[in-house]
Amino acid sequence: MFNLKINVNSEWIEREIPDGLRLLDFLRNDLGLTGTKEGCGEGECGACTVILEGRAVDSCLILAAQCHEKHVITIEGLESEDGLDPVQQAFLDNGAVQCGFCIPGMVLSSKALLDANPKPSDDEIKDAVSGNLCRCTGYDKILSSVKLASEIITSETDEEEDQSDKAGE
Repeated sequence: MFNLKINVNSEWIEREIPDGLRLLDFLRNDLGLTGTKEGCGEGECGACTVILEGRAVDSCLILAAQCHEKHVITIEGLESEDGLDPVQQAFLDNGAVQCGFCIPGMVLSSKALLDANPKPSDDEIKDAVSGNLCRCTGYDKILSSVKLASEIITSETDEEEDQSDKAGE
């Protein structure tokens, strides 16, 4: 058994867990965060993607104990008091969601990319979501959604900088 201390969606949690428990199973079964899906269980489909310390990772390949004293964000952790995250909203607005099985992983992979690089090229977007498989929508609407989210995020950043500049005058 392992005494895990982990930050999930901005909340510190301490639990005693079996040594071999996967992060995916901890999130779904112990915490009830079922937005993280199990597709292949081999790290090939991306349905189990979460953000670990700022990076998109396949939670089916990581032991929960490896996340001791680290920060994890699941799809449930993106929405705030202000509403959906810009990436979630862009996917919704662009009709990039069909069955929804792959979407949490797609959104989190896109979110990790945009957090690191708010203005990615098309190739960078394709690379970021290349580990996520979708059988319903194809990828055009997904790529368009990431571009839209990028525009929203960079316009919000530009507005904040403008307000900051005006306050400093």
